[in-house]
Amino acid sequence: MSVVAKKFNLKKDDIVQVITGKEKGKKGKILALFPESSRVTIEKLNMLKKHTKSDGKSRQGGIVEMEGSMHISNVLIVCDKCGKGVRIKRKKLEDGKCVRVCRNCEEVIDRV
Repeated sequence: MSVVAKKFNLKKDDIVQVITGKEKGKKGKILALFPESSRVTIEKLNMLKKHTKSDGKSRQGGIVEMEGSMHISNVLIVCDKCGKGVRIKRKKLEDGKCVRVCRNCEEVIDRV
């Protein structure tokens, strides 16, 4: 059975705001998207400690801090004009290009 990848309204390098959980209210940039599990990794948020084993000569063992993933439903994209997390919709421009638009202020979110 194959897993169908979902279409997200978010892209890598978008600025998002966390709306629930221990990181609520914080903003950060998306580092990675995982469509098969509906999760995103956000820069400097949801930090986890990973214990690593020494690799002999090349890598030293110890505790490494890294970003953990969080569910896509826990984040909203930040509108530049509104300055907060907002829901978005898609709109087709006159030239036929499809862009993401803020639902509150109708500002185009896609950076060209």
